[in-house]
Amino acid sequence: MNRLLLIFLCWLLCYGSRAEEDSTAVFAKRKKAFAITSTALTTGSLFYLNQAWYSDYSTGKFHFFQDADEWMQMDKAGHFFTTYQMARLMTGAMQNCRISENKTFWWGGLIGLTYMTAIEVMDGFSKGWGFSTSDMVANVAGTSLAMLQQKGWRAQKIILKYSYSKSGLARYNPSLLGNSPMTQILKDYNGQKYWLTFSPFAFSKSQAKWRWLCVSVGYGASGMINATANTKPVFDPSGNLLVFERYRSGYLSLDIDLTHLPTKKPWVKKACSLLNLLKVPFPAVSFSRFGTKFHPFLY
Repeated sequence: MNRLLLIFLCWLLCYGSRAEEDSTAVFAKRKKAFAITSTALTTGSLFYLNQAWYSDYSTGKFHFFQDADEWMQMDKAGHFFTTYQMARLMTGAMQNCRISENKTFWWGGLIGLTYMTAIEVMDGFSKGWGFSTSDMVANVAGTSLAMLQQKGWRAQKIILKYSYSKSGLARYNPSLLGNSPMTQILKDYNGQKYWLTFSPFAFSKSQAKWRWLCVSVGYGASGMINATANTKPVFDPSGNLLVFERYRSGYLSLDIDLTHLPTKKPWVKKACSLLNLLKVPFPAVSFSRFGTKFHPFLY
């Protein structure tokens, strides 16, 4: 089960109930449905992971696996993003049930972290992987970003977002980077970017009507054919040796907080809540060791 599917399941918990007139009975039904659905999804997905993913690898004693230097930390950015989004959406699900603010803060934030910790423990018993402390640091950081904002502002004023554009490098190592467009979106770190998006107007009540307009700071990396080093020779169709330089990039762009667009339609609000995990394409400036570059339209 991939990270985007986990986020989508959290969104279903948040907005899966049908529209009803608010009442004590309705909120009681929502709480019951939330408890049953979250338990079923958590148990079922972990069982599915164990059967579909880990069953291909032998198990043994619990062990650690240090992978902090892999993929130029793009996979850690993915963990940071995933746990943030899970905490954001689970908090929304509990608010939709009118669960108390204190319980919403703790349970909304920690359910996703507990789930990701369970996956790391399963990794720890698999000989194909191991328990990654750096993954857990990223998981805790993502959850903390969501929880601290909820506690301090009762809102998410700093949002984590994701974008992807095809890198063209997956064909040189499809087993690791993906052999289809859908798998490449999840596996090809060369095409992924992670963004911190915030609106300067979110901190000014007098300018709240512009809160949808944001500044976005992004991180990406490229030239990665393998996790730690491009040691495997790569040739083009003519037999010429190809050399890929691994490098990091920073980005500066604009963005839109879709959850603050002026709309009163419930179905639009629901769609915006889910789509708000994606960076809206805008012109951008990138910074890398190769210099500064302007992009008229960047995903």
